[in-house]
Amino acid sequence: MRLNGEISHKEDEEDEEEKQSGVLQPERLVVGYALTSKKQKSFLQPKLEILARHKGISFVAIDQNRPLSDQGPFDVVLHKLSGMEWCEIIEDYRQKHPEVTILDPPDAIKHLHNRQSMLQDVADLNLSDCNGKVRVPRQMVITKDSLSIPDQVFEAGLKLPLVAKPLVVDGSAKSHELFLAYDRFSLSELEPPMLLQEFVNHGGVLFKIYIIGETIKVVRRFSLPNVSKRELAKVVGVFRFPRVSSAAASADDADLDPGIAELPPRPLLERLARELRRRLGLRLFNIDMIREHGMRDVFYVIDINYFPGYGKMPDYEHIFTDFLLSLEQSKCRKRPATAA
Repeated sequence: MRLNGEISHKEDEEDEEEKQSGVLQPERLVVGYALTSKKQKSFLQPKLEILARHKGISFVAIDQNRPLSDQGPFDVVLHKLSGMEWCEIIEDYRQKHPEVTILDPPDAIKHLHNRQSMLQDVADLNLSDCNGKVRVPRQMVITKDSLSIPDQVFEAGLKLPLVAKPLVVDGSAKSHELFLAYDRFSLSELEPPMLLQEFVNHGGVLFKIYIIGETIKVVRRFSLPNVSKRELAKVVGVFRFPRVSSAAASADDADLDPGIAELPPRPLLERLARELRRRLGLRLFNIDMIREHGMRDVFYVIDINYFPGYGKMPDYEHIFTDFLLSLEQSKCRKRPATAA
C-alpha cells in the first residue's frame, strides 16, 4: 500500500516529457461519470483530464436524460448524485452489466448518509495492535422535540462541550455545518434531527485521510481549538461553524507543536483503511480523524465522507489515474486465459 500518495520524481519527469512530446497512449479505459455540476467542476480539473488522456483514460459525461444502458460502453462508472431514482438506475445498470466497475455501489454509499450509522463500523474495530487506538466520541441522536434535548443529554450522561451536527449528510452546505454547545440548556435552540458528540480536545488540528482504492493520502487541517475547564465554566450558548477543516484551513505548512502535528502511525492508517474498505464496501472516501490532546496514540474518527473533494488533495490527478488503471489491470488478471 502506498502512503501519502507518493509519486517518484521519475514518474513526474516521464509524465512531463510525455506531455511535451504530445505522445498519447491508446485508449485503454472509458470512464462514464455522473456528477453534480459542483463536483464536476472541482474534480474534473484540466490537469486531471490532460494526464488521463496521456494515460489512455477518457472521461465521458453520462446523459441523465437517456437510458444508461444505451450509453457507453463504459469500463468504469463514476457517480455522485443523490435521489432514489438515480440509485435505482445505477443499481439496475450494475445488475445488468457486472463487467463494469461501479464507483461505488449505491447501497454502500447510503450507509454514509446517516451520521449515526457511518461510525458504527469504526466503533466495532479493534486496532489496539497497530501502534495506536482508534475510538469514536460518545454520541447520541436527537430526532425531535428541541425542548427535551437538555434532559436527554443529562440522562445519557454526555459531557460538555458537545458538537452538534445534522444527522443526514446530503452534500448540501447545511449538512456540513456544526455547532459547539457549552451548556446543555442552550441545546434547545438546535433543530433536530441532530447528532450530538462529546467534544474531544485535539490541539486544533484534524487529519483528513483520503482513501483512493489502496492509496492513502493524509493532510492536516486546522480545526476547533481546545476548550479549557475555565472557558467551559464561563461561556454559555451554542456557536455555529459553517465549515470546519476546509482546504483553505490547511495546516501542513504551519509551525505546529510536533506532538500535535505528528501524523498518525502508518500501520494504524493502513489497517483502518483496509478494514473500512471491506466493511463499508467503498473505495472512494475520506476519514476525519483527531488525536486526543496530550495522548500520542489515542485517535478519534469523527466523520466519514464518500467521494470527498479530491481536487483539493495534492497530486490527486496522479493518484486517481493510477487507481483507475489498477482497476483495469485487476480485471485483466481475473479473466480466464484463452487457449491458443
